[in-house]
Amino acid sequence: MDFCGMEKLSLVDYNKKICAVVFMAGCPFRCPFCHNGDLVLHPERAEPIPFAEILDYLEKRKGVLDGVVVSGGEPTLMPDLEEKLIALKNLGYDVKLDSNGVHPEILRHLIENKRIDYIAMDIKNSKGKYPLTCGAKVDMNAIEESVRLIMESGIDYEFRTTIVDEYHDVSDMVQIAEWIKGARRYVLQQFKDSPACIKANLHSVPQEKFEEFVRVLRGNFGELLARGYDLPSNSELL
Repeated sequence: MDFCGMEKLSLVDYNKKICAVVFMAGCPFRCPFCHNGDLVLHPERAEPIPFAEILDYLEKRKGVLDGVVVSGGEPTLMPDLEEKLIALKNLGYDVKLDSNGVHPEILRHLIENKRIDYIAMDIKNSKGKYPLTCGAKVDMNAIEESVRLIMESGIDYEFRTTIVDEYHDVSDMVQIAEWIKGARRYVLQQFKDSPACIKANLHSVPQEKFEEFVRVLRGNFGELLARGYDLPSNSELL
């Protein structure tokens, strides 16, 4: 299983680092707002990028890039993920893993063996709305185990939620705050509609509603951050 997409330079995907992002195809979820719809729905159509080409590019970009983000789809589906992470680490890069938390046993192994330096786990919604939001059956025991594991791991991390007007309300934010209270970093991400999304005609959460989310979330995390939104004028909300 190979990577099927690459962003050669990003300033926003790895906290405070200049990075490249590589994407694998395939995911057990069908989140309607996913902007990598083709990689999720039709992984067999994705054109693989030889890993040797990725390593060659990264070798040449040493000193320019700080890190590499391994994203998807869901990277923990990749049978040789650990082997690829070792190769990235051997080039001297910090490695961030994006995951939806479906395979806590893989996350545990990667953390314990120091294969990753940072992990970003999606918190799709409040627990009761997970299947609706993911568009699939969900093993919540696995999701909750991944949350516990990451919070106790000792490595740097963030939890993040892409907020969509049709799927998220203030009650969901209250329940998420109760669930992951004390997390090091929680990020609200603005949804941006795209032809690549799995479902059409979804909407971003309006600024006023976003600010209400911030009010009920603040004080529960080490950092509460936002990506894509204008920060409230009374910036102490964050």
